[in-house]
Amino acid sequence: MRVLLQRVARAQVMIRPEDGSAPWVSGQVGRGFVLLVGFTHADTHAQVDWMAEKVAGLRLFTDAEGKMNLGLTDVGGGLLVVSQFTLYGDAAKGRRPSFIDAARPEHAIPLYEAFVAKLRAMGLAVGTGQFGAMMDVELVNDGPVTLMLER
Repeated sequence: MRVLLQRVARAQVMIRPEDGSAPWVSGQVGRGFVLLVGFTHADTHAQVDWMAEKVAGLRLFTDAEGKMNLGLTDVGGGLLVVSQFTLYGDAAKGRRPSFIDAARPEHAIPLYEAFVAKLRAMGLAVGTGQFGAMMDVELVNDGPVTLMLER
């Protein structure tokens, strides 16, 4: 499981329907984190639980002294979670990435849904994209602060 975390001032994800109809906002967040989430074939619910605990506990917001000492709950922050199978893209050979390491939807969707559910069960405000949809993710980086988390 890989999560690319970006601290944001605000963000939203819009779904672009395949039928050409107007895009619509699927999820949005004010101050908080955007999480781009990818899964591989061997990922388990134990990894999902670990990652949710890790994200919820990270202290990436600055306190009055300018140090990263505050977490999401300290600042009333939220999460925008977006599925991102391309985190498992391999561009080492050739010019077209291979996505063979990315989990198939039948394995990834239940893990993605479990991850979102776990974060919500922890009392966090969570917005989402739509698994497998074409999406426009708009965000304003705060810092910028970006971390790659893997388990």
